[in-house]
Amino acid sequence: MGHLVRFSSPGTVDVVEVEDPSPGPGEVLLETAYSGISAGTELTAYRGTNPYLASEWDPARKLFVPGSSTMSYPIDAWGYEEVGRVAAVGSTGDEDLVGQLVWGSWGHRSTVVRPVEYARQRLLPGVEPMMGVFGRIGAIAFNAILDADIHLGESVVVFGAGVPGQIVAQLARLNGARVTVVDPVPTRRALAERLGADETLDPASGDVAAAVRAATDNRGADVVIEMSGAYQALQEAVRTVGYNSRVVAGGFFQGPATALKLGEEFHHNRVAIICSQISGVAAHLQHRWSDLRMSRTVLSLAHDGKLALDDLVTHVFPAKSASDAFDMLDEMPQDALQVVLDYRETA
Repeated sequence: MGHLVRFSSPGTVDVVEVEDPSPGPGEVLLETAYSGISAGTELTAYRGTNPYLASEWDPARKLFVPGSSTMSYPIDAWGYEEVGRVAAVGSTGDEDLVGQLVWGSWGHRSTVVRPVEYARQRLLPGVEPMMGVFGRIGAIAFNAILDADIHLGESVVVFGAGVPGQIVAQLARLNGARVTVVDPVPTRRALAERLGADETLDPASGDVAAAVRAATDNRGADVVIEMSGAYQALQEAVRTVGYNSRVVAGGFFQGPATALKLGEEFHHNRVAIICSQISGVAAHLQHRWSDLRMSRTVLSLAHDGKLALDDLVTHVFPAKSASDAFDMLDEMPQDALQVVLDYRETA
């Protein structure tokens, strides 16, 4: 028997037993080693605030339609940061794939069947297996960098030093930017500095926009990347960026945007707010970049020692203790960065 993590109702997490699936032709059976929790996206399902729960997403018209819902409780195996081994194959000739360590998105479950193409998403030799959980979240951060269109020598401000924000800050420096990270949590600011941020700012200690303008001859930042999903941070990001410049919004915002004041700096400084979301890339790059290429690039940079991912893991819980992991993230988010569930011991 296998098991999966279930959101039975808002705030309620259960680990339930399920039958292990069997692979058919062209499929592989994956046994999960680790799965990472994406604190932003997954907590919207845990808390009941995800828009899929209150309305229906119409993929043809790309609109949320009131009156029904795309998703309802119980929600099984939510999540997209997994790594595991090929345990069995469904087609003769694919036996050499058995034992391969692969990463991908299959949710918080001990076993899953996926197309054989998943077996091509192998971890590079020498990479710690747990690092595979960063494949997808790394692509999300990388996508924000592509949307930011950073040039050598520019000033980049990153709001939010959670997992995606920490990766974004490192990638921005690899692009040749001077990087300032903004976050209210001291330990997150300290980690950002240790991982190479040129400066960090506490938004509770002063005017971030004024500090950035003072450091840039009053130009403001060349680009600001907002990764926290907090509307107050998005408003300050608009104040911080320079005239005719862009704010990349990569966070998952929830509820009304009452903190935004669009008649002030946004209007007078001709600020562009660009959504960065992993379902696609910027139009002028879509012929070259895919989410798979972004994931592979992030994991390759980590393999080459140019990107620190292992420093981002703060907690590892046995998979059977998933409820404790989500409760901790909900009640004490400031104490954690990447939280990982370990499936290697399922008893």
